[in-house]
Amino acid sequence: MKKINEIFYSLQGEGHHTGYPSVFIRFSGCNLECPFCDTRHNEGVAMTDNDIIHAVNLYKADWVVLTGGEPALRIDRDFIRLLHQATGKKIAIETNGTVPLPEGIDWITVSPKIGIDDMKGNTEVRVERADEIKVVDIGQPLEAYFDLPCRKENTLMYLQPCYVKDKEQRRSNTMRTVRRVLADPRWTLSLQTHRYLGIP
Repeated sequence: MKKINEIFYSLQGEGHHTGYPSVFIRFSGCNLECPFCDTRHNEGVAMTDNDIIHAVNLYKADWVVLTGGEPALRIDRDFIRLLHQATGKKIAIETNGTVPLPEGIDWITVSPKIGIDDMKGNTEVRVERADEIKVVDIGQPLEAYFDLPCRKENTLMYLQPCYVKDKEQRRSNTMRTVRRVLADPRWTLSLQTHRYLGIP
């Protein structure tokens, strides 16, 4: 049994696969407490692997995205193998990187939380490979993200403004991130496009 916050179908709103139709499996629970977390992920219902697969197969998307919370706390190699075999979909994960991942995941997005004040929990990155590193920009120093062990030569680097409800603060956050990307072209801007579109 796995505690699932929600399973939903939408467009990927962030990072390299922005715009891709995807089925999202949001797992409940996380091992970190981020001061800017915008997801109510602790609520959920217990589901069997077969329940999860049935829900995922209701949609035609090529991608299924494991997210949270922290999905790495709830998955193993058997689950990844079963999900591949039973759905025929490619599997992506959005993780804080602090928990080693099982084999077989097609796309790994690491959103590390190192160097952020007011964090609760061990932020050491233990994932060995990242296809993309996506950092929420709250004004923290950025250079350490280029030294992460999961960063390889072909790892994509995304910097994303921190979303807040206040419109003026949100614009200020966005412009700060734009300036930082322009100042260091090793980064690519990522926006939460689903918020602009008003979709899940």
